Amino acid sequence: MIISSAKSFEEIMELLKGEDDIFIVGCNACAAKLHLGGEEDVLRMHKQLEKAGKHVVGWVIPSAACSVASFESLVGKNPAIKEARSILVMACGSGVSVVSSVAGVPVYPSNNTESLGGRSHGKVLGDLCAMCGSCGVHDFGGICPKGQCPKQLLNGPCGGSMNGKCEVDPEKDCVWALIYTRLEKIDRLDLLEKIWGCEETVDES
Repeated sequence: MIISSAKSFEEIMELLKGEDDIFIVGCNACAAKLHLGGEEDVLRMHKQLEKAGKHVVGWVIPSAACSVASFESLVGKNPAIKEARSILVMACGSGVSVVSSVAGVPVYPSNNTESLGGRSHGKVLGDLCAMCGSCGVHDFGGICPKGQCPKQLLNGPCGGSMNGKCEVDPEKDCVWALIYTRLEKIDRLDLLEKIWGCEETVDES
């Protein structure tokens, strides 16, 4: 699940400065789950834009903005998109990029994309993965230090970690305290003996 946050309406209006005949594309996947691109959110944005003096020609909510197959598929859902001179995409950066690739008009994002996350126990969890392309999360008890440590430390906590809290963000638990607890729980503290380098892992045990 891609974690995003909404841009302020003022920022969106600045992006759309000089633009009109706007079409809104939502997203019924991640953005909808975060209340940033579902039907309610799109209708709210429609109303705000109209109130601010923008002409909105229509809207559509594909199952996922990042998997829009073609411009024709959007036309099939709402032909009004053919009248658009600009498109506002209420999805993650991937959705904006995909819609941009099929649209022949300027495309703008309403959201900021932050991280790859998920949902557990009813909570939205961010920064679960840094999408680095070289996954070794199993060696950290399923907790990604690249995604969750502000310093992306792979060989233990920094010297600033105090009482299990992060030096950079004291409101957050230090990811290395979480990793230690998780590895202890599954009886794999031996994994902490691995030393991670830039290119590969060296087992010093």
